[in-house]
Amino acid sequence: MRTFRFGAVARLAATRREWVAKARRLEDAGFDVMLVPDHIVGPRFGPIAAMMAAADATTRLRVGTMVAANDFRHPVLLAKEAATLDVLSDGRLELGIGTGWLGLDYRGAGLVLDEPRVRLRRLREGLAVLKGAWAEGPFSYEGEHYRIDALEQEPRPLQRPHPPILIGGGGPAMLRLAAAEADIVNLTMRTLPDGSGPDPADGGAEAFVRKIGLLREAAGPRFADIELGTSVLRIGDGEASPGVAWSAADTSRQADTPQVLAGSVEDMADKLRRWRDEHGLSYFVLHHETDFEAFAPVVAKLAGS
Repeated sequence: MRTFRFGAVARLAATRREWVAKARRLEDAGFDVMLVPDHIVGPRFGPIAAMMAAADATTRLRVGTMVAANDFRHPVLLAKEAATLDVLSDGRLELGIGTGWLGLDYRGAGLVLDEPRVRLRRLREGLAVLKGAWAEGPFSYEGEHYRIDALEQEPRPLQRPHPPILIGGGGPAMLRLAAAEADIVNLTMRTLPDGSGPDPADGGAEAFVRKIGLLREAAGPRFADIELGTSVLRIGDGEASPGVAWSAADTSRQADTPQVLAGSVEDMADKLRRWRDEHGLSYFVLHHETDFEAFAPVVAKLAGS
């Protein structure tokens, strides 16, 4: 049974001092990872510079993306930036990656939002390129979307064979890809093909448990090597935090899942213990900074246990 780990998503700050204070607050509170989203529109930093600033201001806190959009940058360039960040952070990078999905991003940047199966095939190839670029020796690849010719790229990541790869997903195809490629899986709701938000038909505890079963079946023997987690989208019995509608985090059907926590600190801790003991989830990511004060005592109670 894995020990608990905790992450928190951080999006923006008015100054470097404020951003550094956020990172140090997470480290001091016992969080393991500070995670930066990757969206073009909306109030958030670009992830690479933001992660480096947070890593430079802390000593233990790991940094990561939740999650980098494969469609936004060529995987060779992402491999270069990620390896550089891993070296300069003393091996504290966790690279979360997905296809890219939010329609607002694509429309705002004038990018084509391909249908899900195309984006998924491109991500599958992108993962192969990332891992190949991080490996020893010349790397060549010829696929539908990427072609690499005897690439020898430095620096290589400090963590070998590569930084942990996190894949977030809720649809069957994405979960099967995660089962084959990810070191960490963040279970989410399935998103609609048009990028407008989560699928309203995909919610509730039964659907959540089915996703774990699908991942277990698809991963086979390597399931034991996958760290399994999810995001805590809401704390308390009210609605989601104000001002964050752009996040598309729908909690209306998730009350019985670990994505929604309510009650006392002990009630919340007990719920997370049950999901770990019964279903193997051990990594929980706080989605909204406004819930920090409510969640920090849970982290203090469970971190490392």
